[in-house]
Amino acid sequence: MSSNHWSSASRRSVLTAALAAPLAAGLAAPAQAQTGRGRDVDRRARGRWHHHVEATPDNLHWGGFPIDADPAVVIASGRIVRVDMLSHQGATQSTHPVDYFAAFGAGPEAVLPDAVGFWETRAEREATGRRYGGHVLTGPIYVDGAEPGDTLAIDIMDVRTRTPYGFNNTSPTSGVMATFYPGWRDGDAGLDIPAVIPPDKPAGVWPDVRTHMYRVGKSRGEDVVFFSDGLTIPAQPFPGIVAVAPQSGVFVGNTEDAPPPATGVQNSTPPWTFGGNMDVRDLCSGSTLYLPVFQPGGQVFIGDPHSCQGDGEVSGTAVEHSLVGNFRITLIKGAETELPWAENDTHWIMMGIHWDLDRAMRMAVEKTVDFLVTTQGLTVPKAYSFASIAVNYHNAEVVDRTQVVTGYIPKDVFGVRR
Repeated sequence: MSSNHWSSASRRSVLTAALAAPLAAGLAAPAQAQTGRGRDVDRRARGRWHHHVEATPDNLHWGGFPIDADPAVVIASGRIVRVDMLSHQGATQSTHPVDYFAAFGAGPEAVLPDAVGFWETRAEREATGRRYGGHVLTGPIYVDGAEPGDTLAIDIMDVRTRTPYGFNNTSPTSGVMATFYPGWRDGDAGLDIPAVIPPDKPAGVWPDVRTHMYRVGKSRGEDVVFFSDGLTIPAQPFPGIVAVAPQSGVFVGNTEDAPPPATGVQNSTPPWTFGGNMDVRDLCSGSTLYLPVFQPGGQVFIGDPHSCQGDGEVSGTAVEHSLVGNFRITLIKGAETELPWAENDTHWIMMGIHWDLDRAMRMAVEKTVDFLVTTQGLTVPKAYSFASIAVNYHNAEVVDRTQVVTGYIPKDVFGVRR
């Protein structure tokens, strides 16, 4: 993938005028649902979702977005789907999940049956070339009537942890300390963390040195990560990956000149126009993500679940943690979205995605200007001025080779709430 594509994409509006009206007027009302592998649920009986897509082996994909995979469920626009998400950590390593958790002192009751079920399919997936990367993804969810040129609005309604435990990893050369990190220079030293895990460590992990298991629970009524004695961190569960099936025959790699994958399936590590591994921590409960549609049905994949992450995800991982979430997926016909973007009650969130952090920043600013011109009626000079004095830009994630910058446009100054 050449940088020319990114440059041309960044010159086009983040959304067409067709999407400005739904922003102001609200999205379409729910329609009738159809069935697939997801369990059909009577909304009157359960009250919160229409379908439940469980993390069974048939509904899980390993590290990629296969186009036209059998649907986990087919829904109508506006329906709510409950999605079980399985963390790759504890489910994809060579060690049995029960033994992996036991290395940290957790008993078998801490291990999800989903993790064991997926782990038992590892060998067959690898033998048949169905391992495309590291993440475990649930889906795809097909939306009836979605076609290329449309947009999907994905309301992230409620995301919660499924187990008490999650994992974070640190090594001397992981994340931004890695030798493959774009900012690395010859002679840069790693961190003072042992590079080799001692052979006597069970399950091939080194607790509190190379791998950290954290418990998530309640403290003073709030969900927190119990980091250490007397030290807690607020938890904020969110899916690191929400994606649609990408364009046919077009791939993005970990580097600008990476060849297409031998599998013919887009790897889940680099985020791109289809969304994917954006790791935007504010794509949590109460937010909405907008993604373009490239394939019939949209084909939504959700995974890489996290219970806690700082902007940047600098060690290379967050607290990797199996989650469950409710997602309302609404089809916006004839509205073409060029790049992923999002909103919550307080901000519109523009995204720039590129291998080069400076280019990602430039793209996020361009999208901010485009958005303000398209939806708020500002001129380009006034929009650029607003971006400089009122919009906060964050390095959402900087460790997946393609890096994500987010620009937070405050709604309150426009007198707008979603």
